[in-house]
Amino acid sequence: MAVVLSTPLAVGVAAAELGDDGLHKTSWMRDTFKDLREDLEEANGEGKRLALIFEQRGCIYCTKMHEETFPRPEVSQYIAENFFVVQLNLHGDIEVTDFDGEVLPEKEMARKWGLLFTPTILFLPEAVADDATAPEAAVAVMPGAFGAGTTLDMFTWVNEKRYAADSGEDFQRYHARRIRERNNGSAD
Repeated sequence: MAVVLSTPLAVGVAAAELGDDGLHKTSWMRDTFKDLREDLEEANGEGKRLALIFEQRGCIYCTKMHEETFPRPEVSQYIAENFFVVQLNLHGDIEVTDFDGEVLPEKEMARKWGLLFTPTILFLPEAVADDATAPEAAVAVMPGAFGAGTTLDMFTWVNEKRYAADSGEDFQRYHARRIRERNNGSAD
């Protein structure tokens, strides 16, 4: 009986919505024209931070993030309230306009930026120089799939501008402190 009752729940939790491009979709991802200058302006107008997430069809690590990390209420709510997230496809053909004005298909932009792994999240500051590329301007980059605690800590660290603090607490020290504060010894 327990197996029968738990099966629909397990299937519902594991099922992540896929778009026509084969990438996972969330309610907090923005469908934009992918002009990063406009996206930054819109993010700032909403009082949110711009984050770019590169993913690819069939990425098991992207699936892990979308099925195990992003659905956690504390993670999804924090992202939705504080970030303007634009999804990019590592092998996609949609044109992206970088902050420096260069326009390239997603896959060529990924090469220009030296991105090799998915998921990779780039976190942008509120202001970017006209001659800068997104990775040059990024205040942090999160390459790979992480658990809920690490992910939430990274988004929080960026949102609170701890990267600019003169406290000597880089992300790893901040994350270690947050693990201790959670008092369960877990990164999540």
